[in-house]
Amino acid sequence: MTRTELPTLHALAVELGALRTRMEAVSLDVHARPELKFAEHHAHQVLTRWLAEAGFAVTDQVRGMDTAFVAVHEGMRPGPYVALLAEYDALPGVGHGCGHNLIAAGAVAAALAVVRALPAHPGTVAVIGTPGEEMGGAGKVRLAEAGVFEGVDAALMFHPSDRSVTTQRALAAAHLRIDFTGVSAHAAKSPWDGRSALAAAQLFLNALDSLRQFVPPTARLHGIVADGGQAPNVVPAHAAVELYVRDRTTAAAEALVERVRAAAEGAALATGTAVAVSETGPMYAERRDSAVLAERFGRAVRELGLDIAPGEPDEPAGSSDIGNLSQLLPVIHPYIRIAPPGTPAHSEAMREAAAGPFAHDRTEIAATGLARVAAELLLDGGLLAAARAEFAAGRAPA
Repeated sequence: MTRTELPTLHALAVELGALRTRMEAVSLDVHARPELKFAEHHAHQVLTRWLAEAGFAVTDQVRGMDTAFVAVHEGMRPGPYVALLAEYDALPGVGHGCGHNLIAAGAVAAALAVVRALPAHPGTVAVIGTPGEEMGGAGKVRLAEAGVFEGVDAALMFHPSDRSVTTQRALAAAHLRIDFTGVSAHAAKSPWDGRSALAAAQLFLNALDSLRQFVPPTARLHGIVADGGQAPNVVPAHAAVELYVRDRTTAAAEALVERVRAAAEGAALATGTAVAVSETGPMYAERRDSAVLAERFGRAVRELGLDIAPGEPDEPAGSSDIGNLSQLLPVIHPYIRIAPPGTPAHSEAMREAAAGPFAHDRTEIAATGLARVAAELLLDGGLLAAARAEFAAGRAPA
């Protein structure tokens, strides 16, 4: 094999095998110290140290985002720019119940395998650290606005799950906060002098429950009471609900947001309170997977013994800020089973699975598949042209 020939899948698997010990140690280190959105300082340090030691040039802050990073390995001649995406934030109260420790360690291992197997590669291999995916943080959206993805030809990542699929739809999601303002009063002596913001919040949530019967089955409305008052004997002057509004497309989610806004205004009117509806983060767009690149990933991991196929179009789905990125360039976001079927995402059971040997076996396979797709993009102009054509066709007006 010459230095610019496409490495075989076996050669990439050998490189991943050599990286396995460090990959697993990094994953477990990140898993043991879960950090919430934009506070992932330990994970940032662990990942960037590994990349710097491997010869990547690391920019460890991006536009004020202390826990974002861009690590690049420039090739011997011009060529495509391929990015592996790392997520590493955790969930409040659950920790790494979404397996982002595996995403991060697997992304770095995949990138390192490519440059080890292709030391004279053309173009650019990058690992882009994208903090704040959970809780509406929209790290990828913020990075795109900062210009980080300008010039990137394709972005690749995988996600842990209880099933393996090469492609899967994701819902658009709006992240809202509804603040009600009333008038405080003694809850026993003179409640008539007060106007309860909590009563407004309760009425609003009841209105949402009534609304659910009249929204499409693809829509999702779910939230929490973020503030319900401070003391039982005080009529609450302030209450707040944090809410996610999801549907199949951005346009559908935006239309549903207007109905939610009307319900909030109605609850305020009925209770003599005031209401303000705000966004806690940018809208997450629906995801458009590159079927061309996902098929290449699926082919690779099937050769490694992983049973995988495209997901069902109507399967229940969540949301991610990679949806926004998929509107800008070709991306893949396959799901890899690391836990028994039926294990819920964002659960303690998934958190425990994400630290187990089976999960790391599957991450090694996933990273090998990502490395194979990255290597093909660098060396096979036809694959990149096909991905670009598919992307352009998907953007064309219907």
